[in-house]
Formats: sequence, structure tokens, C-alpha cells
Amino acid sequence: MTDPKLSRAKLAASLALALAAWPAAAQDNKSQLDTVTVTAQRRVEDIKDVPAAVTTISGDALDALNASGQDVRMLSGRLPSLNIESSFGRAFPRFYIRGYGNTDFHLNASQPVSLIYDDVVQENPILKGFPVFDVKAVEVIAGPQGTLFGRNTPAGVVKFDSVAPSQKQDGYVSVGIGNLSSYSLEGAANLPLSGDWAARISVQDQHRGNWVTNTFPDAQTPKTEGFTDLALRLQALYKNGDFSALFNIHHRDLDGSPRLFRAGILVPGTNDLNPDFDPKKVSFDGKNEQKVKATGGSVRLKWDLPDVAIYSITGIETVQPFSRGDVDGGANYTFNFATPPAKLLPLNQQLGTAAFPVETSDELHGHRQLSQEVRVESKTPGPLSWQTGVFAFDERYTWQAIDYINCAPLNCQEFTHQTNRAFAVFGSVGYQLTPDFKLSAGARYTRDKKTLNSTAVDATVNSDGTALHPSGASTNDSKWTWDASAVYSLDKSTNVYAKVGTGFRASAVIPAGLKEAFGGTLLTASPETLTSYELGIKSDFWNRRARLSADVFSYDVKNMQLTSVGGNANSNSVQSINKVTGRGIELNLDLLPIDNLMIHLSGSINDTKIKDPNATAGPCGGGCTPLNPTAPSGAYYLNGNPLPNAPKYVGNFNLRYGFPLSDGSEVYVYTDWTYRSSVLLPLYKSVEFTGKPLTEGGLRGGYIWNNGKYEVAAYVRNITNKIVNTGDIDFNNLTGFINDPRTYGVQFKALF
Repeated sequence: MTDPKLSRAKLAASLALALAAWPAAAQDNKSQLDTVTVTAQRRVEDIKDVPAAVTTISGDALDALNASGQDVRMLSGRLPSLNIESSFGRAFPRFYIRGYGNTDFHLNASQPVSLIYDDVVQENPILKGFPVFDVKAVEVIAGPQGTLFGRNTPAGVVKFDSVAPSQKQDGYVSVGIGNLSSYSLEGAANLPLSGDWAARISVQDQHRGNWVTNTFPDAQTPKTEGFTDLALRLQALYKNGDFSALFNIHHRDLDGSPRLFRAGILVPGTNDLNPDFDPKKVSFDGKNEQKVKATGGSVRLKWDLPDVAIYSITGIETVQPFSRGDVDGGANYTFNFATPPAKLLPLNQQLGTAAFPVETSDELHGHRQLSQEVRVESKTPGPLSWQTGVFAFDERYTWQAIDYINCAPLNCQEFTHQTNRAFAVFGSVGYQLTPDFKLSAGARYTRDKKTLNSTAVDATVNSDGTALHPSGASTNDSKWTWDASAVYSLDKSTNVYAKVGTGFRASAVIPAGLKEAFGGTLLTASPETLTSYELGIKSDFWNRRARLSADVFSYDVKNMQLTSVGGNANSNSVQSINKVTGRGIELNLDLLPIDNLMIHLSGSINDTKIKDPNATAGPCGGGCTPLNPTAPSGAYYLNGNPLPNAPKYVGNFNLRYGFPLSDGSEVYVYTDWTYRSSVLLPLYKSVEFTGKPLTEGGLRGGYIWNNGKYEVAAYVRNITNKIVNTGDIDFNNLTGFINDPRTYGVQFKALF
């Protein structure tokens, strides 16, 4: 019997070789695809030479996505196997690569996808929402990155690299206005310095008006869903001979809205939106507000010696988020939504009606993250290359959670103090056995310690409201991770590679939580480990008018930390799943079929599966229709389910066509479309909480003149105004939240 994994690998290789044989059309040899370089292996390399699934996005694609004021979630689906969602809005994105992520909404949640911004890890989930502006490229490195990037990277890494300062006196300014009372201001400039110094300042200010009206009488939050998001980055570069130092200071100030939960948004027995639902109207009785202030800095030193390069990267990050929201999403309460009579309510009464009120807030105090890496990289010519280094990490903060419903707020709160320290040593080596064949291997040893202590004030226990209920836990993990790869050049333009690697995510601790809201007991989950196998091919062909990368992969996760959110117990809990598997195919194809026409196609198939007959998740408390078998406890069995927020199919299509004019100016049109198939929103299967397939498209048309110095453009995002449920609150009626509606506007950009 044929191994399906081998069949998929043969299919991908056959496709690449067939395309490579495609005859070249008559063309201008100067019209070719640019060489793409990446730093996925901590070195600047041609993407074709990297033995891993690496994809990038930059230039027109980033400009088009950024125009309407979207946050980092705009990248979701734009690259193979990448999904990004949030139940916090702009403040707390959750990343998934190859279906592998974490749905935990706690402010101490860890994720198996690491985000690296200017070589500094952003560990806390709030840090991962820092705006994307004045960056030269975004890289997504799929699969475990346990050697060069470390712990909490078993699913992969998302990497942002800002445009660095230079002596060249240039910059840009971009101004945009659009519907929903939105505007976007962005600019960057190299400052006029001389000698050994260069500096660059970058600014982004995004705003959207409160476009949703709360129809509840005397509402605490009459209008919502708006934001003002201001970010600033200042860099200074000193370079003298073999030594350089790059200083970075950055700040973010977000004043906006938390995720807008909408009670009764779904029709019972289906995953259709309620026909009386209006995206611009809600009815809830609580208060919605969100603020984030984040400030950080880094110093990156480099000594470029004759035989080696020495790097030192020192980073500090601080973040102070506060988010308060009406979690139940309604204003009317019937208290019987878990029973069949709830489904007999008229649909217009379902909207804005919940089983019981829930209003909470979360806040961090005293957050501070320190990180330090020292790395040495070989430079000597020859078949042998290597790099080695050490890494240290120290994070601490206090997390405050408040319940505003069940008792006076000062008597319904919990303080959780967490410290996390990690240390690692790592190294990798590569050897060019022949001109066409290279082997590489690496290993990393990590020690990770975590201490958590919670103190809850619970007025339902002592009537005076002063009772304290301390609980705590500590973890101490140590782990070796490694990888090995081989790259073989079929010819000067086509490489095939194979890679095997391991990764791990450190232990998780979920505090007990307030009894009144999201209660439960303190839980810990042991480290999860992953082993991944990958085969791929990368090729430039058709006289460099086409570029292909394709891969097949397979991974197995042991003791995966799966978070169960909500359910009829109204709690947030974590459990270790014995085994989870993932299999899939990824493809990227860039084409320049004729001059001035650029086409990009990408897609992925991800087949994830929970393999643990004892794994369960608590039943929903909002009248859903379960599709999994029910355990004696009343919980739902999860064996055989895909992972949550893991679409099986993801596809993306971009096209840009330019019309050159006789005076050297250009008129262009750019369109991009992304598709993701249906997704499970919680861990269990149910009719209502299955997210529908979603296709979204964007269109941008513009005019560029004066040798590319000026550009004016009009854009529209979510052209079809497709609205679907993208998340759930499964403990309290059929409550959910939606994707952004259609946005449009105009933009002017000037280079100087």
C-alpha cells in the first residue's frame, strides 16, 4: 500500500519539476522576480537555500493590508498555514501555524507560535499586538524552531524586521481617510546625521470611530468598536570599522474597545447569523473599554571580526493593558438557555438576551521582560559554517482580574503574580559535503522556571469581603531540542530539502480564578513536545519569471496543552492531551507572466487530529447542538476532533498589474483574496459553534508619478461585506463575535 505522505511528497516534487520545464515566453530579461533574502536561520540567506518552509510578505501587499487600519490579524490567511484570531480585539492576537496554537485568553497564556520583533522575543500575548509599520518584511517560519529561537516555538515563528537607519536622507509620509470615521497617518525618515551615526524615526497613528450603537437605554457604553492606536519607533545606528550598535526605543498607546460580544447572534440548530442581526447595533448593559500602553527598547551590538561575527542583543519590554468588557453581550436575562425551551424563543428576542450577566476586566501591573542573547557566527570561507550562543530571559508581572457583577468590585478580584526565568545554550553547524549537497544540524538546551501565586478576595465566602484565598504553583522544566536538515541542488535554480526537528512549550499554570466569574481550581500542564518531519522543494525558473516553494509535513505533539474556555461550568481550564497529529501541504507560487503583471498564489492543507480517547471538554451552557459523544460526566469526548481555529484549507491570491504611461508615471490595480475553510471554535464539535468558511477580498487602484515619488490610491477591504461568526462565548446563550465589515477609503503617499 502506498504511503500517503510519500505520495504527497512525490506530487509536490512533480508539480515543481513540471513548472520548471514550462517554456519561457518572449520577454525582456530585465523583467525578473527580485531575489528574496530571509533571516530564518539567523543569517541573511537566499530563501531558496533555507531548509525550512519560510514565507514572506512586504511591499505592495503590506501597504494594501495596512491602508484600512487593520492590526496584525490582517496577516491571517495571507501566508500558508497562518491563522490569527483574538477574543480581546487589537490587544491580544493568538497565532496558529499549521493548525497549532492556543485559545487561552489569560494574560499569562503561553503560545506555541513565537513572535520576534527586531530580534527580541515578545513573550506576553499583549506584546504580540504591537502595530506593524515601517517594516522591510514579515517572515513566517513554519514548524519547530527549537534550536535557534528556543522554547515556546514548536509551531513556528513570526518575525518582523524594521527598516534600519542609514545615512541616506530619505523617508515617506502616508495619509489615509476612510469610512467608519477612520484615518491613518504613517511616516518615517532618516534623520540628518553625519559621521559614524545614523538615526530613523517611524510613526503610525490609526483611528476608527465608534461605528456600533448600543441600543440599551442609559447604556454605560453608548457606542463602541472604535480605537485610536498610536505607535512610535526611534532607532540610532553607530558604525565604526568592525563595530556597530543599533539602539531601538518604541512605544504604543492604544485607546479603544475590547472584543464586542453579541448575545443571541446565532440561530439555534444552525451556524447562521440571526436574520435580525445588524452589525451596527447591539444591546448590552455593561461597560466596554480597553487601553494598552507598551514601551520597550533594545541594544543590538555587532563585532565583525575577520573569522567570526559576535552579536549581543539586549531587550527590555513593558506593557500595561486594561480591558473591561460585557462578556455575556446582552442586557436581558432568562436563565434557561441550556434547556430546549430556550430554542423556542422568537429569534428577535434571542438577540441581546443571555442566561446571566458577566462583566469582567483584566489588567497587568509592574510588567517587565528582560532578555539577553550573545551569539557567535563563523565567517571563514570553506565547507564548514557554524553558530553558537547563550540566551537568558526574565519576566515578571501582577495580573489583576475583577468581576463587576456578583459583588462589589473591590470584593470580587484576584491578584496573580508570576515570574518566569529561562536560560539556554545553543549551537548549529552546517557542512557543504559537495557543491550540490549540504547537511546541517543543531541543538539547544533550555531551563525554564515559573512561579505563580494568586490571592483572591471572594465576598461570597466571608460576608465582610476580606477573606483571602491564596494558591500557587511552580514549575521547573529542562529540555533538549534539536534539528537536522539536508539540502540538495538539482540545478543552479532548484533545491530540494528534508528536515526533522523537535520543539517544546514550557509548562503552563492557570490560576484558580474568581469563583463568581471563570472559576475553577488552579491547574498545571506539563511541557508539550513536538517532533516534525518536512520535505520541500524551492525553485526559480522560467528565466526567473516564476518562483515556487512547496512542502509536505507531518508532526506529532505529546502532552499538548489544550485550553478549554467556557462551557456550562463557566471556567477556563487546561489539560494535557496524550497525542495530537498534524499533516499537510503548503505551496507558494509567484509569477511574472508578462511585464508589469505580478501574480501570487499560495495555499495550504492542514489536517490536525486529537488522538486521546479520554480527552473531554465541558458541555456548552448556551443551548448548542453537540456533535461529539457525551461522557458519563456530561462532558464531550474530543477524540478525532481537529484542533480549534485550525482551518483545513487556506488559500490566497494576489494580482498587481501596472499600466506605464508615456511620461514615466504608472496607473496600477492590485487585488488580493483569501479563503479559509470552516473551523471549530471551541474544542468540541457543535452545529452552532462551527465557524463558516470565509472568503475576503481587497481591491486597490492608484496612480504613481514623478519617478515613483508620489502615489494616490483608493482601496476597499472585504469587498463583498461578508460577515460570519469568528468566535464564541459558549457558556451563555449563542453569543459570538464577527469579522470586520467592508471598509474603504483613499490614501496619499509621498517619498522624500
